[in-house]
Amino acid sequence: MLDRYLFGSTARISPEAPVPVVHVRDTDDRPGGAANVAVNLASLGVKTGLIGVVGADAAGQALEDILVARGIACNFARAGDRPTITKTRVQSRGQQLIRLDEENAADIPGDTMVKALGDVLATAGAVVLSDYGKGSLADVRGLLDACRDAGVPALVDPKGADFSKYRGATVITPHQAEVEAIVGVCATDDELVSRGRALLDELDLAALLVTRSEKGMLLLEAGVEPVFLSTQAREVYDVTGAGDTVIAALAGSLAGGEEFAAAAAFANVAAGLVVRKIGAATVTPGEISASLHQ
Repeated sequence: MLDRYLFGSTARISPEAPVPVVHVRDTDDRPGGAANVAVNLASLGVKTGLIGVVGADAAGQALEDILVARGIACNFARAGDRPTITKTRVQSRGQQLIRLDEENAADIPGDTMVKALGDVLATAGAVVLSDYGKGSLADVRGLLDACRDAGVPALVDPKGADFSKYRGATVITPHQAEVEAIVGVCATDDELVSRGRALLDELDLAALLVTRSEKGMLLLEAGVEPVFLSTQAREVYDVTGAGDTVIAALAGSLAGGEEFAAAAAFANVAAGLVVRKIGAATVTPGEISASLHQ
């Protein structure tokens, strides 16, 4: 996705309708969706490639140019029947006035994505599947099977109330509210652990990492004691994109050979830093090192 921001001043109301007139003075294009996960990985110093579908349009080219400039290898299929998913936000005086979305969320033919993934699995240390419900993961089963056959860890940022389609993933990283939408509201930590373990077994996962906003995270592994990670954020300005940072840091750590507990702890520190920034931001190894030595 391409996140496009239009910034400008507002001094009058339109004579055509009761809406403000914004004099656009600046435009800022940023990678969004799975592209933001890729940017987070690259910011951590991880060699990163991105597979996806964009339109045969200027927005798709703009997105690819931004990513390539950040050292990310792009393998994009260009679709003539749909635009690049673009979210345009008009902002004035620090407030968002309107968001305009351009998209066609029809399913992408599964073999397109599976073939593209198969071409790079031999050199991959981990694969992140970011599900935004926009059609790219229509054949998520085929993608997960390809990862499992190649022995490559597959991490999923899930979407929706049907997690059965992610069965066999290495780890999924839902928010607690997403978990509770499936297993029911958990009144206590013990209840969350118990129901989370049942979900872990049902989906045949190696691990389940539940993000819990101000409560931190919960890591569940088969046959291992649960690990509760307290939040690292002393100040929270914006949680936009925090989930992207979590799964990126987790994937980078696992690709580097870390165990789940160490990878989750690293992701927790990264998330604690990114929520102190405005917008969909990233963190660097230097920032994480400085934070750990405070």
